[in-house]
Amino acid sequence: MKKDIHPAYHMINVKMINGTTVQMQSTWGKEGDTMTLDIDPSAHPAWTGGGTQLLDTGGRVSKFKKKYEGLGF
Repeated sequence: MKKDIHPAYHMINVKMINGTTVQMQSTWGKEGDTMTLDIDPSAHPAWTGGGTQLLDTGGRVSKFKKKYEGLGF
């Protein structure tokens, strides 16, 4: 590896949406800064099984489903 081209890692606090704080290494901010998350693994549909409903704005989802309803997905 080349020397002096990689960013310096330091410890930061990451505050989850439920209020818990986790310490981890990062290149973000400065040593001891706190990053507050809007979405974390406890709330994101990718990790929770996708229990949230899809918002159908302008009938796009209905239009898509109707267009491909005969394909048997």
